[in-house]
Amino acid sequence: VQLQASGGGLVQPGGFLRLACSASGFTEDYYGIGWLRQTPGKQRGGVACLGNFDGSTYYADSVTGRFTISRDNDKNTVYLQMSNLKPEDTAIYYCATQAYDSQPLCSDEGMNYWGKGTQVTVSS
Repeated sequence: VQLQASGGGLVQPGGFLRLACSASGFTEDYYGIGWLRQTPGKQRGGVACLGNFDGSTYYADSVTGRFTISRDNDKNTVYLQMSNLKPEDTAIYYCATQAYDSQPLCSDEGMNYWGKGTQVTVSS
């Protein structure tokens, strides 16, 4: 199983970025896929996730209305479109999958496969 994240970088406040996560090697369906982030000194938390079976979505309150998660099934890729970025969005963003619905969608505890993080820095 491999999750390959890309698209991070440095952007000014108010700017936008699109992260991409390419998934490969899965032999079983998973419950959810999406993005979590971590800043120094803070616990890693869910940003945006998609439910694989029912089309449900999760967005953290802090990103609702600014971030959009989507997927391209033909490319096995999930995207996170981030707009109106704020300095507090600065973090390492991780793509991850959640195998079962025993935990809420997008919960850190529920994730079982992780990609390498990609740094997003919002600064003027």
